[in-house]
Amino acid sequence: MPDARALFADFDQEMATTRTLLERVPEDRAGWAPHPKSTTLGGLATHIPALVGLAATAMVTEEVDMNPPGGGGYTPPGFTTTAALLAEFDAQVAKARAAIDAASDEELQVPWSLKTGGHTIFTIPRAAVVRSMVINHVVHHRGQLSVYLRLNDVPLPSIYGPTADTAAGA
Repeated sequence: MPDARALFADFDQEMATTRTLLERVPEDRAGWAPHPKSTTLGGLATHIPALVGLAATAMVTEEVDMNPPGGGGYTPPGFTTTAALLAEFDAQVAKARAAIDAASDEELQVPWSLKTGGHTIFTIPRAAVVRSMVINHVVHHRGQLSVYLRLNDVPLPSIYGPTADTAAGA
């Protein structure tokens, strides 16, 4: 395994754990939000597969402009069903895993930029995109999703150990 790819040894575990939370997204609560400034439960859930998809995109591009000059910017996917959410997540995980496995150390060090309106927000190596903008970012939103689910009385699966719902005697 190339040295740079060793940074992603936890990818499969983190994606499998994330899937256990996505499996529990209640379709009838997709429009729920904990605060008026918060995204909806469905919006948060669909954001996660979109983030995973960034890994494959970053491996074949050197930049993405979320709102390119002249229009045609990114439109977040809408929530439809939990089954569709899981299918999209699984597809994005498979694409990301394949892109990571196919990348050489040199390709992982190619600078990649996130832009909006033609302005660069940041430029980092592709390896850092996978680590920070995909894995870490997914884990961050997975934490938010676990709170959303708890506030909706959805039992939480084990994440890094037992939860109040999976512990003995729960």
